[in-house]
Amino acid sequence: MAGYVIHIAVAQEFLRKNKENYNEEFIRGSILPDLTNDKSKTHYGKSPAYTNLKKFLLENELSNNLNRGKFIHLITDYLFYNYYLDKFSKEYIYDDYDKSNKKLLEKYNIKILEEVKNSVFYKTGEMKILTYPLIYRLIDEISDLNLEQVKEEIMQDNKKWNYYKKII
Repeated sequence: MAGYVIHIAVAQEFLRKNKENYNEEFIRGSILPDLTNDKSKTHYGKSPAYTNLKKFLLENELSNNLNRGKFIHLITDYLFYNYYLDKFSKEYIYDDYDKSNKKLLEKYNIKILEEVKNSVFYKTGEMKILTYPLIYRLIDEISDLNLEQVKEEIMQDNKKWNYYKKII
């Protein structure tokens, strides 16, 4: 899973680019799948790296902001693991999130929701897996996606949305 701050940045940028006002339900949806101990249920696969987007769409409508936020969360995790990351280490990834949080909060003017306020940490030092150009690219490209178009591609079994890279 991408970190909370990355998920919120993607959601806020998506709203900004689509000229939508800040929508707390959409933002809440963008972090909700990670607010559980059993992520296999909220990611519709054995882990966030193996998110099953089609299963989510078969069980949920995109007719409300909370579900749209969950969908962008799941898209972010799916793309994060299968297209953006070249390597993975549980030992370092969470540390990298903590090291990138302060800069991302400032760059994207992120509003941290109460639900995760005590789970966002700030560290200094060099990141081991992530880089700022990679994080910025991920946030920019995912926030540019058209959710309805992605939904259509997933439902038509487009291979891009059915690929699982073995990184963990």
